[in-house]
Amino acid sequence: MRLYNIRMMRIVKRIMITLRTVGHGNNMRETRKKTVIPVYGFAAAWCLYCVFFPLYKTWHYIVLACGAAAVFMILSIIFPGKTEYVEIPQEPVRTGDGRIDALLEDGEKAVAELRRLGEAIGDDPVREKLEGIIVVTDRIFKDLLDDLDDYKQVKRFHDFYLPTTIKLMYAYERLRRTETDGGNIGGTMQRIDNALDTVFESYNKFFDSLFKNQALDIETDIMVLENILKQEGFKI
Repeated sequence: MRLYNIRMMRIVKRIMITLRTVGHGNNMRETRKKTVIPVYGFAAAWCLYCVFFPLYKTWHYIVLACGAAAVFMILSIIFPGKTEYVEIPQEPVRTGDGRIDALLEDGEKAVAELRRLGEAIGDDPVREKLEGIIVVTDRIFKDLLDDLDDYKQVKRFHDFYLPTTIKLMYAYERLRRTETDGGNIGGTMQRIDNALDTVFESYNKFFDSLFKNQALDIETDIMVLENILKQEGFKI
C-alpha cells in the first residue's frame, strides 16, 4: 500500500512538472539530480548483513547481493531525487551575410558587457538608467535583422556611440569601488550620472531614426493605394 501511494505521488508530481514545463516554454530542459540516499542504504544493508549473518558460503553472498539491491531499489523509489529546470541557450539569429553577422555578434557582446557592468554597480540609481540604455541598444541591433539596409547606421552607432558609453560605465564602476567621498570622485560620478540621461535620450532618437526609410516607404505605398482607389472611382 505504501509503495502504491508513493507511485501515485510520483505520477501527480510528474503531471505538475509537465504543466510547469509548458508554463516555462520550450526553452527549458528538465534535469534530475540523484540523491545519494540509495547508495548509503546499499552500503548500510551490506554492513548490517556482515555483522549479523554468516558470510562463508556462496549462497550467503547471493542473499547479501539481492538484499542490498532490493534496499537500493526501494530507496530509489522513495527518494527519486530533485527535479530542476535549466534554460537552454538559444542560438543567435544570423543573416548569412558575414559583415552583418559580425556586427550583430559585436552588438551582443557589447550588450552583455553593459549588463555585466550594471550587475557590478549593484543597487544604484545609475543602474536603472543603464538598464534603459541596454534595452534600447538591444532594439537597435535587432532592428538590423528586420532591415539590413540599416547596416551603415547601426555600424556607426556601434563604432562611435557604444564605446564611449561603455568607457563611461567602466569609469563609474571603478570610482564606485573606491568607496571614497572625495570631491573629485563624487563630482565625476555625478557628471556620469547626468550624462546617462542625455545618452538614453540620444539612443532613443537614434533608434527612431532607423524607421525613417520605412516611414517613407509606407507613405509611398499609401499614395499609390490612394491613386489606385481614385482611378477605380472611390472617393477618398
